[in-house]
Amino acid sequence: MKLPLKGIIPPMITPLLENRELDSIGLKNIIEHLIEGGVHGIFLLGTNGEGPSLSYRIRKQLITEACEIINNRVPVLVGITDTSLDATLDIANFSKDVGVDVLVVAPPYYFPISEEEMVEYLEVLIPLLPLPFLLYNIPSCTKLHLGVNIVKKARELGAIGVKDSSGDMESLYEIIETFKDDPEFSIIVGNELFISEAMAKGAHGAVAGGANFSPKTFVELYQACVNKDELAINELRKKVYAIDENIYHVNNTPTSSIKAIKGSLAIMGICNDYMAVPLQKLTGPQSDIVKQYLLKLKGSLIK
Repeated sequence: MKLPLKGIIPPMITPLLENRELDSIGLKNIIEHLIEGGVHGIFLLGTNGEGPSLSYRIRKQLITEACEIINNRVPVLVGITDTSLDATLDIANFSKDVGVDVLVVAPPYYFPISEEEMVEYLEVLIPLLPLPFLLYNIPSCTKLHLGVNIVKKARELGAIGVKDSSGDMESLYEIIETFKDDPEFSIIVGNELFISEAMAKGAHGAVAGGANFSPKTFVELYQACVNKDELAINELRKKVYAIDENIYHVNNTPTSSIKAIKGSLAIMGICNDYMAVPLQKLTGPQSDIVKQYLLKLKGSLIK
């Protein structure tokens, strides 16, 4: 695996059956859909993957089957964060055994922790990790924003990059500026609306949820940014904004985008749209709205 990590790395949804078991057929379908779309890596058990809501058995089954299907065609990243250190390390070690390339580490959730406690946590955890790791900043789910000081510490301890889903562009730009001369440290943006702006500043790519159902749109945007093709960037940004406006906000729940992404894949016939409890899939009318929009943009958005 070459460093720094670059490109579009979708936070892959976890396809499930009605009985909450893993949808193995849907898993193969979506992986092939992503790789055919040109993605540069696949991130398992992230927020869009509903990682914290899945049993450890399902998580391990997903990692195993995904690695077998991907078969080293693109790097595999796995979110390992849990409420306990032992559970985090269990998934980390299992991931190494089945062929994962990179671990993704966010602050432990449930208890609010301080920056000092996060640093101490990293000092305990990182020497025990069996694989390279990426730091994950998602304060909406972890209650802690990882600013430049924590990212610096993580880098000192061996981090190969950071995925920032905070939406705090000032903080992200500070991180980009701090690490601009580090040739092996990746800065990956998690907010799809800011991909082009972040890459213009020096970011290396994006973990884009919409790439689950429209990977080529985001891959083309990434390539346009690399080529500094402003005309293509502007046209592709319009498509990304359209996804956000017309698909992600189909209902008014905080997890609307996760449901809409999985619902879109179901409409496209790639996998089921069953969600892990406590989330619930889109209702019939909401699904119809997404379907009509996907049909409207078929050929220009869905490729």
